[in-house]
Amino acid sequence: MRLTKYSHSCLRIERDGAVLVVDPGVFSESAALDGADAVLVTHEHPDHLDVAALTRRLDREPIPVYGPAALGAVLGDAATALTPVTPGDTFTAAGIPVRAVGGRHAVIHPDIPVVDNIGYLVDGTVYHPGDALHVPEGVEVDTLFAPIHAPWSKFSEVVDFIRAVAPRRAYALHDALLNDNGYGVLDRQYTALSRTDYQRLEPGSRIDA
Repeated sequence: MRLTKYSHSCLRIERDGAVLVVDPGVFSESAALDGADAVLVTHEHPDHLDVAALTRRLDREPIPVYGPAALGAVLGDAATALTPVTPGDTFTAAGIPVRAVGGRHAVIHPDIPVVDNIGYLVDGTVYHPGDALHVPEGVEVDTLFAPIHAPWSKFSEVVDFIRAVAPRRAYALHDALLNDNGYGVLDRQYTALSRTDYQRLEPGSRIDA
């Protein structure tokens, strides 16, 4: 598989000519959806789901969209493309096996409602957790995309999450709210403490999995 990291929380996964896109949000480049054969959405927040961009893609060609059932309330006319998934579901998207895990978004503040959040294990080796620090059981994650910065997160908790998942390598995810100062501090700290091969990829960077 070829993985392309787009801005913030968006991944483009290509295998055997098919394209699977995860979390094309408003902070991400709309080009990530070009030629997509299927889309995975972890949850309804706009930094993970750009409804306008996804609708434009669906208007050009209908493709399946997988995510929590609650997405139906925010997708509007695009909701007809949604296949709801729940934790524990396994399915094939763009010809790639996917397992849904987790279930709930991390708590931002007690006064803010907690929404559904589905993490995705792609091909049994690549893990995109969305906005939660859920550690999947019974699987050896090779490549983890870890949400390194968010209003709901704490540095020590993210470090412990990476250690608990224990991937061969970890890449930064959910980083669009940082500036260069924040990147510098967090890159040094995650590299030093995560106990794995940690890197932050520039948008558009590609790796093989």
